[in-house]
Amino acid sequence: MVEDSGVDELLRQWAAERSDDAELREVNRIKDAWLAEAPQSAPAIPVQRATGGYRGGSVKVESADPAYVAAMRKRAPEAPEVLLAAAASYWQLVGDLTEAELWWDAGISPMDQRALDYRAAGLSPADLGRRLGPMTVLQHLRRGSAAAWCVARLQRQRRDGVA
Repeated sequence: MVEDSGVDELLRQWAAERSDDAELREVNRIKDAWLAEAPQSAPAIPVQRATGGYRGGSVKVESADPAYVAAMRKRAPEAPEVLLAAAASYWQLVGDLTEAELWWDAGISPMDQRALDYRAAGLSPADLGRRLGPMTVLQHLRRGSAAAWCVARLQRQRRDGVA
């Protein structure tokens, strides 16, 4: 086996975290007691009056729009609910459900964080099928090409009148 002090340290840390020592049991007992005392309420945002100022109420915060989660569940029924909700919460912050479905139809799952990176770089779902040389943009991305490189090549094609 190759000697790697980082791996050895990780194994020691993992073993220490799982050891059954008195200090760890005490820490876990205190943590559990503290969490049990915490109020069990859903996250909320304070509501303000129309004229300004705090009204005293709050609005419940949904982690993800149920429409986004339902649409993603149709496409990936085997995915865990937590993953669907996390992906849906990202997409509802940056784009609408139609756009997320366009990315999916183009070959990139909205549950893939890279879809947001590609979008931020300036790519659209329609760009993924365009050809850059012998391969499509999507094939370039899957082979590790940077999204910024693909965007620059697409812009050069448009400027040169190739596209």
